[in-house]
Amino acid sequence: MPPARPRLVRDRLTVGLYAPFTVWGWMLYSFNPSVPLLADELDITAAQAGLHGTAMAVGGLLAAPLTPRAVRGLGRRGAIVSATLLLTVGVAGLLLGPTLAWTLPAMVVAAVGGNVMIAATQVGLAEHTGPAASAAITEANGVGSSVGLVGPLAVGAAVTAGWGWRPGVAVTILLAVVAATLVARLPVSDSLPGLRRRGRAADAATGSPAGSPTPAVVDVVPEGTAPGDGATLPAVVPPARRRPVGAAALFLVAVVAAIALENATTYWATDLVLTQTGAGAGIATATTAGLVAGMSAMRFVVGPLSLRIHSAHLLAASFGIAIVGWAVLWTATVPAVALAGLVVAGFGYGAHYPLSISLLLAASPGRGDRAQSHATLAGAVAIGIAPFLLGALADAFGTHTAFLLVPVVAVGGAVVAVLGGRAVRRQVAA
Repeated sequence: MPPARPRLVRDRLTVGLYAPFTVWGWMLYSFNPSVPLLADELDITAAQAGLHGTAMAVGGLLAAPLTPRAVRGLGRRGAIVSATLLLTVGVAGLLLGPTLAWTLPAMVVAAVGGNVMIAATQVGLAEHTGPAASAAITEANGVGSSVGLVGPLAVGAAVTAGWGWRPGVAVTILLAVVAATLVARLPVSDSLPGLRRRGRAADAATGSPAGSPTPAVVDVVPEGTAPGDGATLPAVVPPARRRPVGAAALFLVAVVAAIALENATTYWATDLVLTQTGAGAGIATATTAGLVAGMSAMRFVVGPLSLRIHSAHLLAASFGIAIVGWAVLWTATVPAVALAGLVVAGFGYGAHYPLSISLLLAASPGRGDRAQSHATLAGAVAIGIAPFLLGALADAFGTHTAFLLVPVVAVGGAVVAVLGGRAVRRQVAA
């Protein structure tokens, strides 16, 4: 008899831990499309504005070793609350900074806070939900992007009203205060392992040395479960079987492609719509909500669908959908068509990260901490390079030509997804 399918229980703790995702979702999807407007205000080039992505990457790199130390020193709840408040400091710096010399360090601070907040929260969700961790984390990201899709609309409305982009981004601070308050009031007890400190005992259980970076999603062993049962992530093949190292490397490349596509597009889609459709700044900024709406919808679909269709196949198909959306956007000459292209692209983008990271972890049995650490570092590099590279290409050749980078990356992502799936199947057959 096949084992029962894991079921996600949305109790008070689970729902409470969704709150930090709403903060990060609003921050990303309200500020990223505002970057071209910030560039105009500060009178800087597109490449210089793209350095905000590099600053975000630096914050991610700094957050990787800081997260486990914060959790051990402050407890998980204290780490989440403190990181959320640090994020508000960085956002305030972005809003008040008069020059690039101010806004770039502010972005680093915001990224440190945001990455520690999300990493600590995701581990809490994984520990608390056990076998349903993958579903919980995917849903949490869906909730975050669903709230975040209002961000571009808020920024667009503020710009249209003559207030500029800042009021829309400032909502992040309000959401952060609410999220910190909710998390601070969550109960902590032995029956709620999701908020316990992750100390030396837990490190020993997962085979990680004390002080090693805590991943965003780890192979956590819930109470009452023996190590090796594969309790947290639905594996591509039965958890007891070892996956080939080659598959993990391929899925790591897919993670990089996913992160690069999302950040490059959210940073510069506004500029593409401005230059190709003649839309006003407010309307062009608001169209980015179409991308986030598509991503949010897909994230609520892809989890259940992955239980019926091989995740590698879904991942390859999602890169193909992203290319279709890009083609519609790239050829659009009116805002409505550009919006439709962004929605279709969002259907692909929404599946990229959760599928690729789940495949990576499933292909790394017993090495979850190391795999997630590699993904964190590689993702930070992608965030740092992709927006800057697209901005530099836009300076040299124009935004329209620069966006040819998107299908190139998407094709690469589809190829590694197919190859990774084949590598897993070969191992299963062996």
